[in-house]
Amino acid sequence: MALNFVPIISWTALVTVFISGRGCAARYTADWKSLDARPLPAWFDEAKIGIFVHWGVFSVPAFGEYSEWFWYWWESKKRAEEVEFMRKNYPTGFEYTDFAHKFHAEFFNPDSWAELFHASGAKYVVFTSKHHEGFTNWPSPTSWNWNSVDVGPHRDLVAELAVAIRNRSLHFGLYHSLFEWYNPLFLLDEASGFKTQNFVAWRTLPDLVNLVKVYKPELIWSDGDWLASDEYWNSTQFLAWLYNDSPVKVREDVVVTNDRWGKGCYCKHGGYYNCADRYTPGKLPGHKWEKCQSIDTRSWGYRRNMQLSEVMDLPSIIKDMVYVVAMGGNYLLNIGPAADGMIAPVFEERLRGLGAWLGINKEAIYASKPWRIQTENSTVTVWYTAKNSTVYAIMLGWPSTQPLELTSPKTSKATKVGPKHTLTSMKLNSTCGDLFVWRTLQKDACYVHRLLFWIILTCH
Repeated sequence: MALNFVPIISWTALVTVFISGRGCAARYTADWKSLDARPLPAWFDEAKIGIFVHWGVFSVPAFGEYSEWFWYWWESKKRAEEVEFMRKNYPTGFEYTDFAHKFHAEFFNPDSWAELFHASGAKYVVFTSKHHEGFTNWPSPTSWNWNSVDVGPHRDLVAELAVAIRNRSLHFGLYHSLFEWYNPLFLLDEASGFKTQNFVAWRTLPDLVNLVKVYKPELIWSDGDWLASDEYWNSTQFLAWLYNDSPVKVREDVVVTNDRWGKGCYCKHGGYYNCADRYTPGKLPGHKWEKCQSIDTRSWGYRRNMQLSEVMDLPSIIKDMVYVVAMGGNYLLNIGPAADGMIAPVFEERLRGLGAWLGINKEAIYASKPWRIQTENSTVTVWYTAKNSTVYAIMLGWPSTQPLELTSPKTSKATKVGPKHTLTSMKLNSTCGDLFVWRTLQKDACYVHRLLFWIILTCH
């Protein structure tokens, strides 16, 4: 499809002129063959754990399943729950945009958030810069009076959190929705069958470039792409600029992107793959991937009507995370803060609990790689990770029968087992190729946290 909207061509021409005189570093052209060949910066695979934060005007009504979509459920779908909620609680004539004046963020303390995210064991944070409602958490030049500086908090939320996150030596990333439900320019483009690019020229690309230049995110988590092709979004042009000449490239080649850059792109193009939300592959993928999962199983944004039974418990989070890492993925765990900037105590408890587990078992998680066998279920479910010549066996339940037999690792006389506190309860057969047998003397009082041991192998 040929797209000839003049502002897009002008923007591209400026990029081309800017890059033409640079040095001999590897360069990427604006096509998927070239862009997909770019190596993924090492920090992302090593990090393993991230925190996802959904926060915006939708955090004010904070109601219903997938509350971050409240405006759409109420305005377009007229879903009964949202319609009745508005009828009971707000006067006739109240509009969704009026919620922005109630988005005060009065208790938002970016340093407290950063401390919690660091304590969770996460190595990166992905924060919502703009969701599908179009409200921006920074003073976007294209979003007059519909941003967090002009209305609501009257604060640059992206800037404040970026500083706090980096002060904790965490990587800072930004979620950005390409489209907006009710932006008139987007609706015009949609009505044309996406043969025009008014919205892309005057909103999407200027916002993305502004975010990169001002905040220099190390990760861009794109979303809201599914209605139109990557040609409409000019995704390859933006990514070529991002990888070649943007501030995050010139400073250091660290920027990471996902796969949501146009209809048909996910699980196919981009830096790493998100595929669908809560992506759960049944076998080891051939490409770096990430699972985004929300602690509140019914929403990404905060819900005032959230029930405890709808919240993931800590064992479920740890089990999910271990599965993801063993399968070569990263685990992006989501929370939705309240409109006042407070993080629900149940979310805090889960994050600190995850951090406590990682504090003990971190060697088996960070910078690990998938082993030749990812899992086995001979006696109890065991997940494997590996690092150099070390294999880590992770068990998330106490064996109901004794002994525990691991059929995948093969031992030799040189095989060592750790950590030291488990050595007296190990029985190692001496011949390479025999089974590894773990005989427990008694249940360790610290077992809830010490759910792994590791094996240094000389044969595989």
